[in-house]
Amino acid sequence: MTPAALAFYLFAVAVLTGGLMTVISRNPVHSVLWLILAFLSAAGLFVLAGAEFVAMLLVIVYVGAVAVLFLFVVMMLDVDFAELKAEMAKYIPLAMLIGVIVLMQLALAFGVWQAADGVTLAANLSELEGTELHNTAALGNVIYDDYLLLFQLSGLILLVAMIGAIVLTLRHREDVKRQDVLAQMYRDPAKAMELKDVKPGQGL
Repeated sequence: MTPAALAFYLFAVAVLTGGLMTVISRNPVHSVLWLILAFLSAAGLFVLAGAEFVAMLLVIVYVGAVAVLFLFVVMMLDVDFAELKAEMAKYIPLAMLIGVIVLMQLALAFGVWQAADGVTLAANLSELEGTELHNTAALGNVIYDDYLLLFQLSGLILLVAMIGAIVLTLRHREDVKRQDVLAQMYRDPAKAMELKDVKPGQGL
């Protein structure tokens, strides 16, 4: 077994393990740490495939920004995960139905998958033919030319997921004092302040 093949299997096992532990971990902080492991391992797979630009993007954007942001949010916000899980338990049948539908769609897509015209599949990485076009430019051409609509739709899906996360975690607390801007703007200075005539040697 070559070192490249050994590294591929190690990174692949790390990605699968990190993704699985992210889902099944009970501690949210541990889930974020497993997610970071999955991101780093996926970046290693991209490096082995010759996509260094995508690997660095994965490390800088997802590990350096998104995952760290998740970690800070989980650790600093007082989110009652037990209450959230209790409310989400009633949606388990619907979630399982959606999961089955997604798996069926993936199975259908995998069953009819075939290489595009003019693409030659290589048995290993050493058989890949190089081109004069840099992989970053080639990636940009594919995303913003061939698959522009799918790229935009994926952005909309992420937007919907972000809105859903905000709606699920938004809680209105009664014991929190909030700022009333209009009340501050329209207050009467005569009623808001009271002058005290403090005599020397006396306190309030």
